[in-house]
Amino acid sequence: MTLALGMIEVYGVPTAIEVGDAMCKAARITLVGYENTDLGRITVLIRGEVGEVNVAVVAGIKAVQRVNGGELLSHHTIPRPHENLEYVLPIHRSINVAQFHADIRFPPPLSA
Repeated sequence: MTLALGMIEVYGVPTAIEVGDAMCKAARITLVGYENTDLGRITVLIRGEVGEVNVAVVAGIKAVQRVNGGELLSHHTIPRPHENLEYVLPIHRSINVAQFHADIRFPPPLSA
């Protein structure tokens, strides 16, 4: 099954970092990375199940307002991107982000 692609474009590094952080905290998604297009325009790219990506994008949009001077330029979700996009755009899950997709495992309780 193809993972959905979520994108939020903002002005400035602080806004992009806040957006990425909010999206990771809001839903079970993988932050693929940041794309700096030009003149401070940065696109935050995430992947995950469609519902999770939608929740994360909404949280990211709300996070823009928490940054002093933060500005939302654009946002979009592609539910099932074509596999050719994996090769053309930097949206694939690489070895660098694979470690963050693993389930969180808590240690067993100290008392039985």
